[in-house]
Parts: sequence; structure tokens; C-alpha cells
Amino acid sequence: MRTNRNFTLIYILLVIGQILICNFINTGPYLMLSVLPALILCLPPGIPVSLLMLMAAISGLAVDWLAEGITGLNMAALVPVAFVRNTLARLLFGKEHSERSESFSIRKNGLSKVSAAILVCQALFLAIYIIIDGAGVRTIVFNLLKFAISLPCGYLLSLPVVNMLTSGDNQEGWK
Repeated sequence: MRTNRNFTLIYILLVIGQILICNFINTGPYLMLSVLPALILCLPPGIPVSLLMLMAAISGLAVDWLAEGITGLNMAALVPVAFVRNTLARLLFGKEHSERSESFSIRKNGLSKVSAAILVCQALFLAIYIIIDGAGVRTIVFNLLKFAISLPCGYLLSLPVVNMLTSGDNQEGWK
């Protein structure tokens, strides 16, 4: 039970950290920094997709409401990440991972597989976020440039988050 509370506390603190990033780090129009896809990716396996999507909606709405100003933007981009998370984990980490409800980690699964999972989640999140944010107002070149700059920066920001949430036995209490 203690590890469950530790993971929950770390998750909430990282959502607060995302709110602080959005509020106090002015990255300009070409860069969108978000660790929210990494947070959803690191939620323990075995959680049903419907609950994952609810947790993503609540996390995204909290960031939208307390930081971004456009209510529903992070939520709309984060819910599809939660929807594909279990399938992505099955494809990248193997069937055994999902059948045994094993948590993943960089040490256990390797940096390449975990990096691929982070990049797919970040790319899906950013694509939806940028399309909705632009809403036909911004040019394709601007949107592609924003995506190309934001993806590697979001990946680099997400690596320590994933390492923090998946190292050790933080997820044991969720099984």
C-alpha cells in the first residue's frame, strides 16, 4: 500500500510540475513542452483502458484549467494517448508484459524500447495538440516546425520522468 501512495504522490507532483512549466516557462510559439504523455505511459499495467482514459482526462483538464487557458486542449490530446497505451505496451514490450501486468523500466526493457514508447506517445500527443491548437489558423509549415522542435525536447524532458516513475518498485502496489 505504501508504494501505491508513493506512486500517486509522485504522479500528482509531476502534474503540478507540468502546470508550473506551462505557467512559468515561456517557450515561445515553436515549442510545446509536456510530460503528460510520459505520465500516462508510466501508469501501472493492468489498469483498464476506460480508467486510463479517465485519469488522462482528469490530468489534462487540471493542466488546462490551471495553466493553459484553453480548456480541453491537453485533455483532448492526452485521452488518445491513454487509449493506445496498452496496445503500444503490448507491441513494444511483448505479450508477457501485459499478461503478467509487469511494469516496464529502462533497466528491464532497454533504452531503445522505452524511447520508442515515449516517442510514439509524445508524437501522438503533439500531433493532436498542434492540430487542435492551430485549428486551421496556422500554416502547415508552422505546425510541422513546432512538431519537429517539440518532439525531441519533450522526449528529453520525459526520459527522467519515466526513469523516476518506473525505477525501483514504485508500481508494485498497483497490482
